[in-house]
Amino acid sequence: QAEDGIRDVERSRGLGDVYKRQGYYDGGNKFDLTKWDDEYFDRLKNFMSQASQLGIIVEMNLFCPFYTEDLWKASPMNAANNINGIGNCPRDEVYILKHEDLTAVQTAVTRKIVWELKEYDNLYYEICNEPYVGVVTMDWQHHIINTIIDAEKEFPFKHLISMNIANGRAKIQNPHPAVSIFNFHYAHPPDTVEMNYHLNRVIGENETGFRGKDDALYRTEGWDFIIAGGAIYNNLDYSFTCKHPKGTFLEYKSPGGGSPKLRQQLKILKEFIHSFNFIRMKPNNSIIKGGQAISPMSGTPAQASVTARALVEVGKQYAIYVNGGIKVKLLVDLPKGHYISEWLNTKTGKIEKFEEFGHAGGIRTLISPSYREDIALRIMAMQ
Repeated sequence: QAEDGIRDVERSRGLGDVYKRQGYYDGGNKFDLTKWDDEYFDRLKNFMSQASQLGIIVEMNLFCPFYTEDLWKASPMNAANNINGIGNCPRDEVYILKHEDLTAVQTAVTRKIVWELKEYDNLYYEICNEPYVGVVTMDWQHHIINTIIDAEKEFPFKHLISMNIANGRAKIQNPHPAVSIFNFHYAHPPDTVEMNYHLNRVIGENETGFRGKDDALYRTEGWDFIIAGGAIYNNLDYSFTCKHPKGTFLEYKSPGGGSPKLRQQLKILKEFIHSFNFIRMKPNNSIIKGGQAISPMSGTPAQASVTARALVEVGKQYAIYVNGGIKVKLLVDLPKGHYISEWLNTKTGKIEKFEEFGHAGGIRTLISPSYREDIALRIMAMQ
């Protein structure tokens, strides 16, 4: 239906070869927005298949605002770059439901992508990257959401839908009921999780950066976000380039991080959280009744900036993350039971200290081994 609407607009304008004589902004022919590029969808499905084989979840981002006028000048949705005369408007009117021809194109490509990817269970759809940077109305985003819902109505399995909410933090108001994932960029510290946890939806951080190249900054950001109750941590890794497809380029000057070492450390985070039945856990910092950074040499209190947060199923499993310091003493409130505690090196994945103990209930003092920058603690009740 959307494709028929595009063709009706084209026919009503009596468009002809005049559009074909002029080339695309960046060279070559103009686009025909009523036809699909089958090679693109072949590549897309090949990519999805390979990602599936590797256990990779793909975020399929459907649209993106035009940050600069040059980007809009290069867009196929700009009337200057297509033979259909669609998109004769400024860039701040592309995603606002003002122009029926543009909306018809956007609806059609959404339906096409959803149809082509219907068999893949390793993806979710994000409506628009950083809609808050350009002019992208909520009504337009809801239109695309409803398009996905309608396109999938006969599918036996539906895909999750995501919205990108803000850079940093924001409190989500009146969420669309079909949206399951709310993504943030640069969500450090991770207080946006607590602000929106009551929605009982996935809260994600799907872009990082602008903190320099230090691996430790992005490792600790990931640990803080996940243990705070976040569900997605997707590091923007600048060590991948066309000439370095394995992510080994380390001379980049971009405003973020990325390296093989960092990816290995984030794998440790993934393995740590997957060692729990984390679906049953909730953020609960109240079980940490006190703590103190201590000097490993003297055992006396040390001056250090330290934070500790906990993801918990009370009486059964506890994931605690300490950011800062070099040795800590934690006072943890545990019910009566028999427990195992393990202090994990976040950089190597090695268990640095193991303890098995019976507990009468109440406060248990747990002292970490010496560490650098951060450390994680796993406490499991023994059956």
